[in-house]
Amino acid sequence: MSETKKTILLVDDEPDVLSFVEAIISEMGDFNIVKASDGESALKNAKARRPDLIILDVMMPNKSGFQVFDELKQDEMTASVPVIMLTGVSGETGLKFSGQDMGEYFGKEPFAFIEKPVDPARVQKAVASALGG
Repeated sequence: MSETKKTILLVDDEPDVLSFVEAIISEMGDFNIVKASDGESALKNAKARRPDLIILDVMMPNKSGFQVFDELKQDEMTASVPVIMLTGVSGETGLKFSGQDMGEYFGKEPFAFIEKPVDPARVQKAVASALGG
């Protein structure tokens, strides 16, 4: 009997980033990859699909990644899902922000906090770790 495929929800408003991260993850194995391009659809997909992992951009339309993260962690259906934050915030705004900062502000830290431009090896390592591999 084969293992059930893990589901990963990728959330970014930039189609090129979605495709790039999907390619990075696909090199690791066969996953069910669900994509969303804004915060509202991210929340809907997270609740409907109950993914094993969420990779979440910070700066997006409708709800920021920070707002989505906060709502995910407050909902008992999604609170235990690991979240990897991908962000270009510091590059675009000059403001430094970390997973530890998120923990202090939201009371919970993301599983990982990765700056853009994305380092494929770092993403793969975080995904493998988050999925228990």
